[in-house]
Amino acid sequence: MAQPSGDTPADVPPGIRASPDGGGAHRMPPWLPKAFVLAGAVVLGFMALLWLLQRLRELLLLLLISLFLSFAIEPAVNWLARHRWRRGPATAVMFLVIGVLGAGFLGGIGSLLALQAANLIEGFPGYVRQVTGWINSTFGTDLRQDNLLERLPTVTGGMSRYLSSLATNVLGIGATAFGVVFKALGVLLFTFYLSAEGPRFRRTVCSLLPPRHQLQVLRAWEIAVNKTGGYIYSRGLLALVSGIAHYAVMAGLGVPYAAVLAVWAGVVSQFIPAIGTYLAGAVPVLIALTVGASTALWMLLFILGYQQLENYLLQPRITARTVDVHPAVAFGLVLAGAAVAGPIGVLLAVPFGATLQAFGSAFVPRYGVEEHPLTEPDPPGGHWWRWLRRN
Repeated sequence: MAQPSGDTPADVPPGIRASPDGGGAHRMPPWLPKAFVLAGAVVLGFMALLWLLQRLRELLLLLLISLFLSFAIEPAVNWLARHRWRRGPATAVMFLVIGVLGAGFLGGIGSLLALQAANLIEGFPGYVRQVTGWINSTFGTDLRQDNLLERLPTVTGGMSRYLSSLATNVLGIGATAFGVVFKALGVLLFTFYLSAEGPRFRRTVCSLLPPRHQLQVLRAWEIAVNKTGGYIYSRGLLALVSGIAHYAVMAGLGVPYAAVLAVWAGVVSQFIPAIGTYLAGAVPVLIALTVGASTALWMLLFILGYQQLENYLLQPRITARTVDVHPAVAFGLVLAGAAVAGPIGVLLAVPFGATLQAFGSAFVPRYGVEEHPLTEPDPPGGHWWRWLRRN
């Protein structure tokens, strides 16, 4: 048998050439430095992307808000465009209508708050007298109105010092207000462009995609427009019905500022998710309490009854063809939106979730469910319950 030559160590695997000093088995592979460089470049690129997203977070949020606002007004703009309106003037008309409605709502609520503040200041001594009398008769104390009024200078002094500190920080307050106005103008500008130039913008997006993907993108875009617009218009219709019902009841009960409170109840209960129902009902009940305890009680009973009527009869019928999100899902979406984007996220959470739900229905395959006790639906209720839930 032939023995290995003296130039090659016996323990070197076949195919590896040994170096003269015998260390060829431990040579670094030629691809390893390139792999290290590539991994480092990927990590640095990922960190740069995170840094860029953090810097552009506010801009991306403004663009997202503008996109959903354009989705909300696009059905009306498309309707006007089909009636031979140019998209620019049609979008401007929608902006004007929304601005007038928003100014009317804020003006009415502002006048109500100003009147109530004036009435509260004027009747403050009488309120103090009533409260102290109730406390003394209920708990057997000996509080006197004069003693409470003597402590008011301390409270008002603290408030004045706080207001003075705010006045000294007028520069910071002004900068914050300017930033809010600038962002609002940016949202309006982006929304106007996305709506008025919608077809051209979509053609630009589709020109970057192969033909087989263009129809999918346009279908997804159409779903987002229909669901977001449907959410806004269904909520608007529910707000109109709610406002009319609340106005009729408050006018019948003699509650002051019935028209303003009806607008408040309709708008807040429908467009502020989760807590909007309670905010909308609390203010009319408090105003009705100034008329009498029985009036406030009747107002509270009406609000509770109307909520049941709306939840089980009106809302399923109105939202059946637009958007219908389960209340538990809507509450979870509101919490997620608040965590991600703050108050703006609360307003956009439900239409965004409805859009994702529509995407799932359109693009995610569904299969038949096997019969099992855990998947059995609830048995049908009585005749009147089935009539309420019938669409």
